Amino acid sequence: MSQTPQSELHELSYITTKPHTFKQNPNRVQAPSRRYKPTRQLISDEIKYLQTKKLNYDTPTYTSVAAPPSLLPPKHYCDITGLEGKYKSPANQLRFHNVEIYQEVIKNIPSGVDQDYLELRGANVVLK
Repeated sequence: MSQTPQSELHELSYITTKPHTFKQNPNRVQAPSRRYKPTRQLISDEIKYLQTKKLNYDTPTYTSVAAPPSLLPPKHYCDITGLEGKYKSPANQLRFHNVEIYQEVIKNIPSGVDQDYLELRGANVVLK
């Protein structure tokens, strides 16, 4: 039994006019919008909560958060580019990122300038 073009159009119009579940219901009550508090207010609320509970905790502030020392090794950065410094020059202790920086910059650096680079990171040698 083949369908006539009119019956096909009727089915298509039914599909497009039937109410879909994903469309928003106009009778639906909107949920109240969330209110986000600034960090200052969160900290003051936390202080008030701790004071009302009379717990033996210090008042939390930005600077009072105590953290243990890191277990990871400290990262080293290239003195020339600021990228991760994987290598160290044996002659003047400058850290560098790759061989090109070593060959083009660090090998040809005049004396005294290497101490300026080391001074930026606080590793310079001060002779008195």
